Amino acid sequence: MASNVLLVVLDSVRARNVSLGGYPTDTTPFCSEFAERATTYTQARSPGAKSLTSHTSIFTGLDVERHNITSADDRLEPGFSVFEGLREEGYATGVFSENTWVTDVEVGLKDGFDTVEGPRNIPFPDAADPKSFVAEAGRGQYVEYLRASLGGPKPARSILNGLATKLAWDYPWLLPDSLQASTAADVYADLFLDWEREQSGPWAACINFMDAHIPYEPVDAFDRWGGPEAREIQDELRDLKWVFLGGQEPWWKRRALEGLYDGAIAQMDAQLRRIVETLDERDVLDDTLVVITSDHGEGFGEPSEIRDVRVAEHGVAIDDVVTHVPLLVKYPGQTEAGTISEPATLTRFPDAARAAADGEAEPGSFVPEGPVLVSAVGLNEALRGRAADYIDDFEPFTATGRAVLRVEDGDVVKDITWRDRARRFVVRDAQTSYRVEAPEAAIRSRVESAFEDVTDAGVRTGGAGVEGTSDATRKRLEDLGYV
Repeated sequence: MASNVLLVVLDSVRARNVSLGGYPTDTTPFCSEFAERATTYTQARSPGAKSLTSHTSIFTGLDVERHNITSADDRLEPGFSVFEGLREEGYATGVFSENTWVTDVEVGLKDGFDTVEGPRNIPFPDAADPKSFVAEAGRGQYVEYLRASLGGPKPARSILNGLATKLAWDYPWLLPDSLQASTAADVYADLFLDWEREQSGPWAACINFMDAHIPYEPVDAFDRWGGPEAREIQDELRDLKWVFLGGQEPWWKRRALEGLYDGAIAQMDAQLRRIVETLDERDVLDDTLVVITSDHGEGFGEPSEIRDVRVAEHGVAIDDVVTHVPLLVKYPGQTEAGTISEPATLTRFPDAARAAADGEAEPGSFVPEGPVLVSAVGLNEALRGRAADYIDDFEPFTATGRAVLRVEDGDVVKDITWRDRARRFVVRDAQTSYRVEAPEAAIRSRVESAFEDVTDAGVRTGGAGVEGTSDATRKRLEDLGYV
């Protein structure tokens, strides 16, 4: 029997801050409960260090250096996303997120979904959405949008949506917080659950919660570890990454934001509870592959494992604070807990989803036959432009970092290379790792050997670039730190 497929990406959540993985702050009480009838992978890694590269790997099963989709200038060729394949097999498909890489930007990730629910922070969601209109008609088509609004069922509300979107780009300080802030997880949980209720056959969905992505804005009920002081620090910062790397702000301020980050994780965990319990009440949970994970982690000033900088946020770091992610999987029919400590990779998601579609999914499916591979690409031109306001030396943030994880003598060993450097670590868990001495030549040889067969798969074509997106989408990408 074909099973449903639910992929939940807790964007920017690192394994280190998940209480399921030993973090002392109780950020994920539901995940800890859910683990009693699911499989916990304690050594899971994201394929890349940022949303676009990792999501493309998760959707296609291709390592970052095989698909090479790294910016808005790239686009995934049709036919390579697992969601496209499931749709062709008769699955209803839907994606629910304000992450514009998977819902708006023309990089090919949204093409596998019949239903696409993107950013919702407009005044009237029931009227025309200028972001969707401009995505089809092109940027700057203000007169055409006005005509379409006047000819639609709710002209006044549609025009106000257009005005709010334009203001959000040009004059954001004129808008209330409700129209500038991120859309919380409960909105997308509602959208998914409403969509799921309407399905009569098998379905495959991706929910991407952005609560733990900058800016960190948990509602009061979950803001247990940050508080008004941390919010004030965040509100006064011009940038949440480069001001620290450039020395314009002290690192203690970056660390002070971690309490807000923890609250955002707890906020998403509560919505996970609601989703899972509702699916259980509807008698579909047992027939669903549920994958809860993250596309990458987040840095709060930790020293880099290989570069002479600290880690702030994410994007280019190969360090475990960015690449070690939670992975909790409930396989169809699973009722007992399982724990897998071998290195696992999210590039195995398509295989697990297809196995579920064939009624053959089983624990262990995220562990590859060979080592786990991770690639963190350097800054692209758009990000260099943003960073140039704060830093002069780009060298620590360019060149691709590589990591290879394997089990050796019972230990999880991580070999990493970046530029002419090579280092080895033993990773005990999400909280504990340490460097071990080994000849750099041997480390480099092992990494190069593991990547020897990782060649371009020819799945990339030219994209529209940032300039080909709507004003609202460009503003959202800027807010998220991607341009």
